[in-house]
Amino acid sequence: MSLLAAHLVSLQVSLSCCWALSCHNTELSPDFSLPGDYLLAGLFPVHSHCPGVRRRPTVTLCDRPDSFNGHGYHLFQAMRFGIEEINNSTTLLPNVTLGYQLYDVCSESANVYATLNVLSMLGAHHVDIQTNPAHYSPAALVVIGPDTTNHAATTAALLSPFLVPLLLEQIRKVNFLLHEDTVIFNDNGDPLGSYDIIAWDWSGPKWNFRVIGSATWPPVQLDINKTKIRWHGKDNQVPKSVCSSDCLEGHQRVTAGFYHCCFECVPCEAGTFLNKSDLHRCQPCGKEEWAPEGSETCFPRTVVFLTWHEPISWVLLAANTLLLVAGTAGLFVWHLDTPVVRSAGGRLCFFMLGSLAGGSCGLYGFFGEPTLPTCLLRQGLFALGFAIFLSCLTIRSFQLVFIFKFSAKVPTFYHAWVQNHGPSLFVVISSMAQLLITWLAVWTPLPTREYQRFPQLVVLDCTEANSLGFMLAFAYNGLLSVSAFACSYLGKDLPENYNEAKCVTFSLLLNFVSWIGFFTTASVYQGKYLPAVNVLAALSSLSGGFSGYFLPKCYVILCRPDLNSTEHFQASIQDYTRRCGST
Repeated sequence: MSLLAAHLVSLQVSLSCCWALSCHNTELSPDFSLPGDYLLAGLFPVHSHCPGVRRRPTVTLCDRPDSFNGHGYHLFQAMRFGIEEINNSTTLLPNVTLGYQLYDVCSESANVYATLNVLSMLGAHHVDIQTNPAHYSPAALVVIGPDTTNHAATTAALLSPFLVPLLLEQIRKVNFLLHEDTVIFNDNGDPLGSYDIIAWDWSGPKWNFRVIGSATWPPVQLDINKTKIRWHGKDNQVPKSVCSSDCLEGHQRVTAGFYHCCFECVPCEAGTFLNKSDLHRCQPCGKEEWAPEGSETCFPRTVVFLTWHEPISWVLLAANTLLLVAGTAGLFVWHLDTPVVRSAGGRLCFFMLGSLAGGSCGLYGFFGEPTLPTCLLRQGLFALGFAIFLSCLTIRSFQLVFIFKFSAKVPTFYHAWVQNHGPSLFVVISSMAQLLITWLAVWTPLPTREYQRFPQLVVLDCTEANSLGFMLAFAYNGLLSVSAFACSYLGKDLPENYNEAKCVTFSLLLNFVSWIGFFTTASVYQGKYLPAVNVLAALSSLSGGFSGYFLPKCYVILCRPDLNSTEHFQASIQDYTRRCGST
């Protein structure tokens, strides 16, 4: 031990001696000691400690009324009995007499006082401080006790510098009979032999001990007869010696503290399950599986998409089929040479009807399980068809305004426009732009399986709603719509038979409202019926274009044949010419 450590021990022991020995004078009782060749010290709580307020550092008096401790007294008597048995034996320690010093350690102060007495020299009441405490020889060779952790820690701290041991080295050599049982110890000082396991039955007025098993070694063997154990619970139920109760199904054990037996029960999150092989961690379900909160197993996800046989599908398909009825085309063929059909564009009307029909055919791709062809065609056909219709509508409105207002002012440009097939060229270029730029170049929608929207479902859909191509296609058609509206607005003062501003405004307004409704719905709902909302928006756009442009002309042909005459149209043109001339 270093010199510094020796000084620290000296200071500690000196202060303790000053408190316990110099400041308090207590003599040992003759009933608690026995002289011998070798002394053993015992520290037992024969009395209980009653804590109170102390005004000065004095040793607590243990011998107080109503403070007797039966457990400590049993330990006290057991040590006396053991030493007397050894001294009375002629074979255990021949020619050696053991003595003892027994102390009542009812409090911390009494425990310190007793420990310092053990360290004192034989026949003295002080501890000699030496350079090396290991060479110090106290009166007692061995200390047994105390039986509480706090007192034992204090005693060990004071005894360890002086190398005082809980066993003698000679105990490893002990081999004797005690009540027909052999008592021996191994090299570690642990006893070898057999023990009876007894249970304490205190249900009656007297104590009763029952042998319920035995323990023997070597080899180590433990035998317990569980039927002889009497548990002091309801219906002899075995008590649970755990920190936490078992968790409910689907609840993982989250360790609270250091020991695994102390835990909190936390339900497994949705999408995870608790495998009984690992009660402390929830495991995630597979990609095609789902689990509710607090589940012990995973379930297959339900695959959903907009099928053909659902009622909403039949309603949309029926509305779309009605749109494709060839009645309008047949009506226009029958009255192709009438002024109404010629003013509507003549043969250009059939191209416009064909574009609406092609766009509506793409809507059939929204029904059934999405595949690569349906994903490529459903939005593509609609966007292309509606772009052709809007291009025709724009150029038709522009041509009427140009004929009535600017042809006489710029005749050279007008003749060049007509001779070079300006309307047809514009429609082709506009349609190709929609086809090439927005669809084929940057838009390749693919079938996908969506797992994030609903935990228990797999939604089959196409990767299109948030794609750049879809946005460009919608923006391009929006630009064509604005162009058609601007051209029709410029012709709001044309003759009544050629004024299409109101009808075009209605068509385009319905188109904008439909798609605003779709994008609003898509921002809050991502379920299996979103394709149905998409179909409804596209159908509304196609229906608005059809009804706004063709239905008024069908009405004139069928219900007002008097307005479908050359005389009526010439009168309207002459009236427009007079008004323009007067202004």
